[in-house]
Amino acid sequence: MSNRLAGLLAALLPLATLAVSAAEPRASARAASPDARITVEVTTDNEGRASYAVSRDGRPVIAPSRLGLMFTDTAKFERNLAIVEQATRTQDERWEQPWGERRQMRDHHNELRVTLAETAGPKRRFDVVFRVFDDGVGFRYDVPKQPGLDRLSIAEELTEFEIADAATAWWIPAFEWNREEYIYHRTPVEEVGQAQTPITLRTADGLHLSIHEAALVDYSGMNLARVDGRRFRAALTPGIGSAKVDVAAPFATPWRTIQISDRAGGLVESGLILNLNAPNALGDVSWVRPMKYVGIWWEMHLDRKTWASGPKHGATTAHAIRHIDFAAANGIGGVLVEGWNVGWDGDWFGNGETFSFTRPYPDFDIEAVKRHARDQGVTLIGHHETSGHAAHYEAQLDDAMALYGRLGVQAVKTGYVADAGQAKVRGDDGALHYAWHEGQSMVRHHQRVVEAAAQHRISVNPHEPVKDTGLRRTYPNLVTREGARGMEYNAWGQPGNPPEHEATLVYTRLLAGPMDFTPGIFGMDTKSGAPMATTLAKQLALYVVIYSPLQMAADLLEHYESRPEAFQFVRDVPVDWEDTRALDGAVGEYAVIARRERGGDDWYLGAVTDDTARTVALPLDFLEPGRRYTAQIYRDGDGAGWRTDPHAIAIESREVGAGDTLSIKMASGGGQAVRFLAR
Repeated sequence: MSNRLAGLLAALLPLATLAVSAAEPRASARAASPDARITVEVTTDNEGRASYAVSRDGRPVIAPSRLGLMFTDTAKFERNLAIVEQATRTQDERWEQPWGERRQMRDHHNELRVTLAETAGPKRRFDVVFRVFDDGVGFRYDVPKQPGLDRLSIAEELTEFEIADAATAWWIPAFEWNREEYIYHRTPVEEVGQAQTPITLRTADGLHLSIHEAALVDYSGMNLARVDGRRFRAALTPGIGSAKVDVAAPFATPWRTIQISDRAGGLVESGLILNLNAPNALGDVSWVRPMKYVGIWWEMHLDRKTWASGPKHGATTAHAIRHIDFAAANGIGGVLVEGWNVGWDGDWFGNGETFSFTRPYPDFDIEAVKRHARDQGVTLIGHHETSGHAAHYEAQLDDAMALYGRLGVQAVKTGYVADAGQAKVRGDDGALHYAWHEGQSMVRHHQRVVEAAAQHRISVNPHEPVKDTGLRRTYPNLVTREGARGMEYNAWGQPGNPPEHEATLVYTRLLAGPMDFTPGIFGMDTKSGAPMATTLAKQLALYVVIYSPLQMAADLLEHYESRPEAFQFVRDVPVDWEDTRALDGAVGEYAVIARRERGGDDWYLGAVTDDTARTVALPLDFLEPGRRYTAQIYRDGDGAGWRTDPHAIAIESREVGAGDTLSIKMASGGGQAVRFLAR
């Protein structure tokens, strides 16, 4: 374990409490949110089984749900438990994100620490810590070192989430071959199978819930397995041995999170997951640079170029320089070059052992490309595809990051393309083992990559990643990631992404954190010939709707050059924000998001819809009162629609202010983008 990781784990252990009670065993312990609307209660039953329940405004949200841990080498924590101590404290502090959806964050919660001890047997003890916010709850297990428990070999958590009311669920399956890259199911909660998190729920009376986790460090990712009815149990991702998690005590698990809101947009605006992560561990991170980028990428997905060497090789010196010149001419900060390094020939998907992360193909002069990028004021974005062979990558990791550091590369896109369960890691026995992408071994691997990159002032953008759990607060160079069905499925997917996909991601995957979705497709070409379920105006809107501090203009350069009037919005839109508002929307139907540029006065708005054309009357009360703005509007034009005319776009301007209402009209599968230019 690295010193930095050890320090992080220490920081995750709770602070001193303000109020403690310890006497005879108690039947229950309670805590409420600062606004007193959300309440958590911990109880034990007549068998000594511990459970918790969550209510809001006196109404159950999470019905009594079990707590506990199961081990491979000792008896589980489940029966014969008593509450022997409880402690509470309140925290209310503000902190600033170095980059993000908003600059200022508030961490305001009440904490309840409940100590559970066995009344029989070895008399072991552990704590369950709850933090109750106005917008939800986070809780975790904190296990001290004690006689006979120097290490924790965790077979499974016994953590449950029993949804109190009937609800609709948006979810993707867990433990399937294609990792997180599935179209979201929309079903009654009783029809969910094994689901990844975040999972989003909406009850019949409109209450919105999202179940996820925060601060996933040195642990396995949590999934949810429906047991019966509306009762779910945590299902940890398998490890490479009999235990799913193997750590030294003392240890605190990741936080299990339940976000709660009356409206879908409240989930988007929640800071709960970030607040449950430890503060910045890197110190000065002024070198982390949010930016837009173009790249040698989309043409490979269309089969016009190849990652591999040969006559169609994409990553040539001349082609990279062409992209650098385009980026410089259009104020775009970075250029991604995929396929520059030796190893792409042959069965790279199933192997990964031939990749060199320091040796370029002969037709890519990396030094000449670096010099040209530097002279043009553009940074290169590096690329490390591993085919899931984490052990092979780690053997070259220091040299690879040192090379990028010397070249002035400010960010690297890493990749782990391999079937789920087919990542390769090296165990403590020195042998290679197959591992799940979100198992403990891969969680540790990604931690090593982020730390190695930070030593050279490089940001990381992993694809086929471990899920986002807010660690960007602790490691601000972990800027974005994939972890869902991205734009490339529109190039070759059968089917491609459905029209409701982005309006679903906003309220599901994006609740975990930024996503490198790679928007901005103007050409609408596909390998299959099937139409993309989008419009040009929607592609512009995605730059606001889907947040990422590394935001790609993903299409072919000639498509941007042929539509300069639409591309102007891509040139203008920032990637770093002062404030974010989820103004209107419904899960899987539509989303309207407004963001104010960091350090500036201009606002940007993005709206997207599903297959249903719709008009939203939007009050502009988020604008500064008394100030006038020029609204530069990019909307679906006459006859637009993903089946009819995806390219039809109308661009117009009008003067507006905070007292006005703007009509947001979207075609089927369409959207609208607006820049509010402050006067």
